[in-house]
Amino acid sequence: MKVIATQIPEILIIEPQVIEDERGFFMESFNQQRFEQAIGPSVHFVQDNHSRSARGVLRGLHYQAGERVQGKLVRVVVGAVFDVAVDLRRSSPTFGRWVGVELSAANRRQLWIAPGFAHGFVVLGEGAELMYKTTDYYSPAHDRCLIWNDPDIGIAWPIGEGLPVLSAKDVNGKTLRDADLFP
Repeated sequence: MKVIATQIPEILIIEPQVIEDERGFFMESFNQQRFEQAIGPSVHFVQDNHSRSARGVLRGLHYQAGERVQGKLVRVVVGAVFDVAVDLRRSSPTFGRWVGVELSAANRRQLWIAPGFAHGFVVLGEGAELMYKTTDYYSPAHDRCLIWNDPDIGIAWPIGEGLPVLSAKDVNGKTLRDADLFP
């Protein structure tokens, strides 16, 4: 497994070792021991999620606040997405900054998003399926949404012409100025 740093130290790109031949490929999508060597032993996953999204869908920017904050390990198993993490930690030197990475079934990259970040993605192409591990259980009472197009954050979403397809929750996300933030 190869770990690639981003502009925000707590957001890491993980490239698994892939063995390919004429029959197909094999890879370890997760290995606790190797993950701890790269990220640290304090990460413990408790839930796996699988989502499917159609062309043009943008999901996010989602996070959980309070005592139910989540870290996420995200990967794409079908299609491709532009995956984004936004730093919501007020005391961080990278507060309000974002990192965006293309994740796809073809590149097999994963993105580690530490607790304290909002997460979202937009589908590139016909559709995509994501699988991701979380460090805490989903809690509707702690669920929060940051608006995807906040000009104070300025994410350069690769959406082309028109608006993306959004849920009501995502349309009504809060701005960074009004969001529940982390210390």
